[in-house]
Amino acid sequence: MRPDAGQIYRQYLSAVLLHSHASARACGLGATDLYALNILQLTGAMTPGELATRTGLTTGPTTRLIDRLEQAGYVRRVPDPVDRRKVTVEPVGEPADLDHVMTPARQKIGKILGGYEPEQLNVLFDYFARATEAYQEAAEQLRDQ
Repeated sequence: MRPDAGQIYRQYLSAVLLHSHASARACGLGATDLYALNILQLTGAMTPGELATRTGLTTGPTTRLIDRLEQAGYVRRVPDPVDRRKVTVEPVGEPADLDHVMTPARQKIGKILGGYEPEQLNVLFDYFARATEAYQEAAEQLRDQ
């Protein structure tokens, strides 16, 4: 392993977080709002309680987060057909402004990925999938402490 691998990896994570914060600001959102929207777009509709668990927020801040996303037109609350006291939150398409904000980074990353051989891409995407699971498990452990 490279002696500076840890530092390079931390710089990478910092750059991803910086871009996420800048993207959120460019769309008039907070970083947590953008994170929640990403969760909803990746996994689909969920209850406010599920979203709270996934974002690590309590119910009050989650309600305000959903209010902001709904007001901005990114999500909608859908009443449960069986129990009218319950709702699910679902994303409303791919927001055009978010897509516009993310396009430059997507193009730059696409260009970088285009320089790799298929076998190398397989390793990279295997890492992304496995690292995602590892980070999610570690976050759960921290939450449970």
